[in-house]
Amino acid sequence: MQNGFTMPADEVRQRKGGGRKKSKKGKGKGQGGSANERSSSLDGQDEVPLLPPIVPPKKPVEEKKRTVQAKTEEESSMAICLQVLFPYLLAGMGMVMAGMVLDSVQHWDVFKVITEVFILVPALVGLKGNLEMTLASRLSTAANTGQMDDPKQQWLMVCSNLALIQVQATVVGFLAALAAVALGAVSRGGVELDQAAVLCASSVTTAFIAALSLGLVMIGVIIGSRKVGINPDNVATPIAASLGDLITLSLLAGVSSTLFNYRDIWYLSPLVCMFFLVLIPLWVVIARRSLQIREVLRSGWQPVIVAMSISSFGGLILDKTVSDPNFEGMAVFTPVINGVGGNLVAIQASRISTYLHFWSIPGVLPYKMRQHWPNPCVTFFSAGVNSKSARVLFLLVVPGHMVFLFAIKMLQGGHTAITLAFTCCYLCAALLQVGILLYVADLIVRLMWRKGLDPDNFSIPYLTALGDLLGTGFLALCFRLVMLVEGLGL
Repeated sequence: MQNGFTMPADEVRQRKGGGRKKSKKGKGKGQGGSANERSSSLDGQDEVPLLPPIVPPKKPVEEKKRTVQAKTEEESSMAICLQVLFPYLLAGMGMVMAGMVLDSVQHWDVFKVITEVFILVPALVGLKGNLEMTLASRLSTAANTGQMDDPKQQWLMVCSNLALIQVQATVVGFLAALAAVALGAVSRGGVELDQAAVLCASSVTTAFIAALSLGLVMIGVIIGSRKVGINPDNVATPIAASLGDLITLSLLAGVSSTLFNYRDIWYLSPLVCMFFLVLIPLWVVIARRSLQIREVLRSGWQPVIVAMSISSFGGLILDKTVSDPNFEGMAVFTPVINGVGGNLVAIQASRISTYLHFWSIPGVLPYKMRQHWPNPCVTFFSAGVNSKSARVLFLLVVPGHMVFLFAIKMLQGGHTAITLAFTCCYLCAALLQVGILLYVADLIVRLMWRKGLDPDNFSIPYLTALGDLLGTGFLALCFRLVMLVEGLGL
């Protein structure tokens, strides 16, 4: 009986002793065991406290990124069209009003005496593409990739970007005036210093004020569209275009006319010009606070200056045609055809750039865009989202221009009758211009990305400047062709 009762007690003691031994053994191992055992125990201990602080902050950002990527990939043609349509029509009406302004002011004294002002028109209006649309594309990409979700980061990006475009606007405005003076001197055979001073002061003042006002509007549009769930790529650049042409042309006409009236005060124009040039170091200091903008400040000048040069040649065409009776009325259509082409190609370039930022790293094209030099069929007829948007934007050309031509006719702008022959030639010119621009956009954005350059900063200036040159050239050919058709009595 005792043996029967003691056995369980012994078992209990043995089990307890065994448990204690094991625990001691475990302690011994924990203190002086192998490195592997220590590391495994440490891993086991560290996993519990480290998981809560690390994982929760990352999950929402990753989920948000995946959601945005999925939305971008699944965007239908109808969704793209509906998002683009209203800003596109709004931009077009802004361009129509800009055309009406140019058609009216071309008869002012300053435009008759200093005809080089016409050379400034595409270059300064092109700043919208060089600066504001580049700003819109850069901030749209930042907003879509979540870089502006943090308020501190958002404020830094806003201030740095505004300072950057003030630097660029002042410098490019001054260089555009020098280019206009040089091109005018070649055709005239000389330079008049008082007129050159008026040109420089007018150009720098217009560029500075237009860049500041449009930059503020762009920032508001991008932050607002992001909050209401609209893709900023689809709306920011058209709104920049709608206000850019009208504001720039109105400022150029007003400032140049005022300075021209006070040209007897010889020091006024040089003083105004120097005031804006002296502010450049201040904007540089503010812009350099952002590492990204610091890089643009260092390497982002080539596209802006080359684009300004290309636009100036478009301005030379405009200068030579507006004074010719056979091309009378061209002034009202120039901002419209140039603006629509630049507007549509800026949307496409911004969308492709956002796509590349999502799916690849600079220097490497993603699998779906692996071709370095795609043919036009790939650009317009493949299954990708970028090809889809190219088709939508190309198909918007004819209905958009029909609305704008009707608006010009109703407002009785220009001195050209909008006949069937003119409408057909004009629409063919617009389709050819936009088709070339959308294809070139695909090539340039891929090229920039392969070279490790950000397409947001480098592609849009070239594309909008090419749009100005093609638009002005094709419009002049359109007027010439209509004149020949009417001469044949067709």
